Amino acid sequence: MSVDTIAAGRDEPNRNRLWKWIAGLGLALIGWGFAYSQLVPFSEWLVSLFPVDRASHLGEALAFFIYDVPKVLLLLALIVFLTGVLRSWFSPEKTRAILAGNREILGYPLAALLGVLTPFCSCSSVPLFIGFLSAGIPLGVTFSFLIAGPMVGPVGLGLLFGLVGWQVALIYLVFGFSIAAVAGWVLGRMRLERYLQDWVRELNTGSVGEAPEERLDIVDRLKIGADQVREIVGKVWIWVVIGIAIGALIHGYVPEATMLRIMGGEAWWSVPAAVIVGVPMYTNAAGVIPIVEALLGKGAALGTTLAFMMSVIALSLPEMIILKQVLTYRLIAIFIAVVAAGILATGFLFNAII
Repeated sequence: MSVDTIAAGRDEPNRNRLWKWIAGLGLALIGWGFAYSQLVPFSEWLVSLFPVDRASHLGEALAFFIYDVPKVLLLLALIVFLTGVLRSWFSPEKTRAILAGNREILGYPLAALLGVLTPFCSCSSVPLFIGFLSAGIPLGVTFSFLIAGPMVGPVGLGLLFGLVGWQVALIYLVFGFSIAAVAGWVLGRMRLERYLQDWVRELNTGSVGEAPEERLDIVDRLKIGADQVREIVGKVWIWVVIGIAIGALIHGYVPEATMLRIMGGEAWWSVPAAVIVGVPMYTNAAGVIPIVEALLGKGAALGTTLAFMMSVIALSLPEMIILKQVLTYRLIAIFIAVVAAGILATGFLFNAII
């Protein structure tokens, strides 16, 4: 038996495995497309089963909730799968190696860009933060990544695009990226390393070489995407439902005149108030975007709404509690002040020009 024959026999199971995954993925996409196309008739039919007037406050709230829950979960599953596949090319080790190998002035936008491309959640922030600092990556560059990751990650952008349109998603991307890069630069210029926790400052810094290339084929990457869907959607679906429930209450019961008075562009205090309200909230992009959809639908100013969304995601109280493991209270306060200033500037700017 020749060597070529043996090699061909070994490749056969891999080809069969690949075709099975392609066929399964194709069927899943067809099913996804059919389910998405039937959301409106399905939601209207389901609402009609309830003994409520469709035009009433409760009827409007029910329609919003029944339509948005499957819509957001379908979008979330698709986006998480795609970003999971993308993440197979950007492991934390490889990301750290890329950042460590660039000059500091280029590090801020590069770190923000990698934060946008790599869907690391806030629960990953502490080990990534420690890993970056131990690799000799400047503190300001590390902050740029830390801000961009949760605030302008691909999952949030994808949901924002699907629910409120590409214009708002693009605006959010540009300003979120800018806040991450500029805030990181400002924090880096302030030389705040002395405000790290003592044990973090004592970490030995060193160079990081090229991260080893993982030998993953297309099936391995598709499996990673499927695993991400099970893991992430399984963890966040409850926050999605809670966020949509809040959005449904706003949509059904809050009059437009009231919303304009509270979150309209004419009220100068609406932007700082939105930031103050957003910080203590515990949710993620998937949970807050349905609320954003409802606020915009009721006439809330775009700048105020974006400031609210950014504060919820980038300055959430739970993430600050997690970061307390590596940052002193003074550094956390400085971090919040710099990022909040960027968010406030974004809100005021958009309320002034739109």
